Amino acid sequence: MSEIKVDLVIANAAEALTISGKQSDLGVIRNAWIAVKDGVITSIGSEREVRASYDISEAKMINASGKVVAPGFVDSHTHLVFYGSRVEEYAAKVTGINPKKLEELGIITGPNRTVELTRESPDEELLEQAKKRMLTMLEYGITTVESKSGYGLTTESEIKILEISRKLGEETPLDVLNTFLGAHGFPENKTKEEYIEEIINDMIPKVAERGLAEFCDVWCDDGYFTAEESKQILEAGIKHGLKPKIHADAYSYIGGSDLAAEMNMVSVDHMNFTPEEVMDRLAKTDVTAVLMPALDFAVGHKRPFQARKMLDKGVKVALATDLCPACYTESMQFVINLACRLYQFSVEEAIKAATYGGAKALNLGDRGILGEGKIADIQIWDVPSYKHIAYHLGTNVVETVIKDGKVVITK
Repeated sequence: MSEIKVDLVIANAAEALTISGKQSDLGVIRNAWIAVKDGVITSIGSEREVRASYDISEAKMINASGKVVAPGFVDSHTHLVFYGSRVEEYAAKVTGINPKKLEELGIITGPNRTVELTRESPDEELLEQAKKRMLTMLEYGITTVESKSGYGLTTESEIKILEISRKLGEETPLDVLNTFLGAHGFPENKTKEEYIEEIINDMIPKVAERGLAEFCDVWCDDGYFTAEESKQILEAGIKHGLKPKIHADAYSYIGGSDLAAEMNMVSVDHMNFTPEEVMDRLAKTDVTAVLMPALDFAVGHKRPFQARKMLDKGVKVALATDLCPACYTESMQFVINLACRLYQFSVEEAIKAATYGGAKALNLGDRGILGEGKIADIQIWDVPSYKHIAYHLGTNVVETVIKDGKVVITK
């Protein structure tokens, strides 16, 4: 027996999903044991292999008999920090009420309503609301989350949102990666040209100087930013060390996905209107396409698409919640439900897109799979087979969540 002691051992897992195979292969190990030391996976295999390599005499033991062990979900697209909700708007729209009628009823709608509320809310209330959402995400197996700004649209309020996101990473077990999305819309008191100049010459330098974001994002769509404007903003971000991402082709095709391929961005998100020839181009790059079926469902999207073509063409794909006031879900399991039924993902493809794909969409190589040397971000599902994750609708199959080798959720 080795003299190297480990801290944690997960024993007798019916299935351990290493996520190490190809697109539709989860690299399943049956009757698996997993050893963890100092927050890192040191071994995964049979009981004999783990016992032969490590001293488990003082390790915390978790019996996963009859259960599934998987990597923590990596949610690569959220608008986590916002104030309040738009529940009245949602409740009215699901009945087909015309937006003009909502105005007559005194219901203020759209992102600008959230911008107004978020700007005016005290930091403490913003933090507490976002923290509650994050801890629910953790209960549903999400261990790493991306958080975008974009509900401020002024330098001061965009920085406020990013600072709160940083605090969330410090005050909760989850890892939080920040994305600056000042180009999420336009303030009402500036022209588009004036606002772009503010983004480039004021917001981006100050965000970068404070080290508040890893990525820079922009919404490239009709009525928002053109491909050329998006390129201008993202190149400014690159000069300040912010990696490029883009919202593209959500409601129109105006060249955002082409730009993603041209600039070899970290990710291109939404893609409802992306032409097949652009998918072919993206398949030849390292860009990850982040897809959000829960948003299509929540807004009754006029063009929810079948991502089967994208997968078949070899585009690298991630699934994300798009948690925001227009798509209020904290459950990646619900996203997997929808991806399998609405997007024609196989269960294997959906799980892989929600773990490894999400990590890739955040430029992270240390998580999203179960393997030696990877961070011990692990979830245990109280089901006998991984296929139940798509079959159990609207429920939470997560029993245990482990973050950095420590048990943070147990039921």
